[in-house]
Amino acid sequence: MKKNLLVLFSILLIASMALSACGGGSAPADDTKLVGISMPTKTSTRWISDGESMVKVFEEMGYSTDLQFADDDIPNQLAQIENMITKGADVLVIAAIDGTTLSDVLQQAKDAGVLVIAYDRLISKTANVDYYATFDNFGVGVIMGTQIETGLDLKNAEGPFNIELFGGSPDDTNAFYFYDGAMSVLQPYIDSGKLVVQSGQMGMDKVGTLRWDGIVAQARMDNLLSAYYTDKRVDAVLSPYDGLSIGILSSLKGVGYGSADQPMPVVTGQDAEVASVKSIIAGEQTYTVFKDTRELAKQTAAMVDAALKGEEVPINDTKTYDNGVKIVPSYLLIPYSVDITNYEELLIGSGYITADQLK
Repeated sequence: MKKNLLVLFSILLIASMALSACGGGSAPADDTKLVGISMPTKTSTRWISDGESMVKVFEEMGYSTDLQFADDDIPNQLAQIENMITKGADVLVIAAIDGTTLSDVLQQAKDAGVLVIAYDRLISKTANVDYYATFDNFGVGVIMGTQIETGLDLKNAEGPFNIELFGGSPDDTNAFYFYDGAMSVLQPYIDSGKLVVQSGQMGMDKVGTLRWDGIVAQARMDNLLSAYYTDKRVDAVLSPYDGLSIGILSSLKGVGYGSADQPMPVVTGQDAEVASVKSIIAGEQTYTVFKDTRELAKQTAAMVDAALKGEEVPINDTKTYDNGVKIVPSYLLIPYSVDITNYEELLIGSGYITADQLK
């Protein structure tokens, strides 16, 4: 009899545990934190890499993730972010298409107690952004200006040299830092006459490229070449992004640059995309800027983790990034100049790009 009662008790205990595990009891709910990751587009391999790197890092740390790409469509990004909030995201990591368009949706996030991290693009005109994870964007521009200074040997050569300037998307605050950083190096040479902008087009209002569109950059370069360089040579082109550089190079090749008689001008870029690294190897694009987005993903995750645990959030800049409402506490990573002499060490050696990708 005792044996039967013991068996019955065991069955009831197991049933009770099973019921509890299925939610029928008062067992605590899953407390895994959800990180919503909003990336602007898939048209750049850089953003795909960023998104995948963050998913990997956050999930290794025990977070769940919701990664969305907005196809460079602002209403789409807003809808995706709203959906993340509705689904109960604890954190939003946002690389904004246009950092001025998120005020309303981030008020929703604030009201829901969601932590907001601006990722590599500053979110403006709102107090409801907690931290900013990015690279030294003015420093990126300084690298580009220095690349042109080095490529043309401006410190020693007599000149004059002809240069044309391209900027990034005017709705991306980074574009202004890139341009201003580059011009901090180039402007003195323009003022002295050693560099000449034949088109006269200077300033982000004239040289900006909406949505960082390489086709738009190519069309503008076509126009510049036909209007100002039928009997002159362009010696350098400031390009702030590899996707623009490829379009600019296509335009240059279309009128005969890249031959023995007409070598390519010095052309800069940014993001160390595979197509541009191949172009550097082929002797077309001269430089790019390497920003290790894997490290940016790790830094972002570290900031999120510290904030959610109530610990001190790692930041190293509290002065630079004024979004029009507040100075956003930031962490700035270091960018690196890449050319034919060091791409193997910096890109392949670090595992950012494989040798097979460059074949």
